Amino acid sequence: MSETVLVPGGRDVRATLDTAASAGARSDAVVVACPPHPQHGGHRGDERLTALSDALTDRDVDCLRIDYGAWDEGYGESTDADNAVGWARERYDRVGLFGFSFGATIALVAAAARPGLDAVCALAPTARLAPDVDAVASLDDLVALSVPTRVLYATRDSTVDWEPVVERAADLGVETTPFESDHFFVGRAGDAGEAAATFLAARLRADR
Repeated sequence: MSETVLVPGGRDVRATLDTAASAGARSDAVVVACPPHPQHGGHRGDERLTALSDALTDRDVDCLRIDYGAWDEGYGESTDADNAVGWARERYDRVGLFGFSFGATIALVAAAARPGLDAVCALAPTARLAPDVDAVASLDDLVALSVPTRVLYATRDSTVDWEPVVERAADLGVETTPFESDHFFVGRAGDAGEAAATFLAARLRADR
């Protein structure tokens, strides 16, 4: 089951809330999912996000897939993710963050600035979007905050600058998962969604 959500804040941010598949009481856990680059067609219906959502709702975790507001070079988009997390924390006991590509960097940066998140998972992040929107530096902050973090990456990715993120994650003891794939996970979106959902649900479920 899905519904449209208008995320509060100073920007026009729309989202789709996919609720857990099982009958009964609503889930007490949710993952906010950030799409890829909006200027390159990224939106909340991206197949990597919907694959994650399907895998999460099968595990009794809701998923809030967001669109960003007006383009703001990564700054406003980080605010959008943070506002979505704020909306989620008012309604759920446990909240995680996920993003793909541009959205993965946004997720890491937003998570590093928001203490108390239960987990963050980044799929094919690029090292940085702007001087203050830096995935590599955010990993240090996430470790300091003791936020469970996982980086998933494609070994044949020639689209984004992912190597510095994976190298820093290894230095910090943050777990990484490689996929034999290109940046877009062609034919492997379901596998990536399952891997991310397994990590996130294990840290968000009440019976974990």
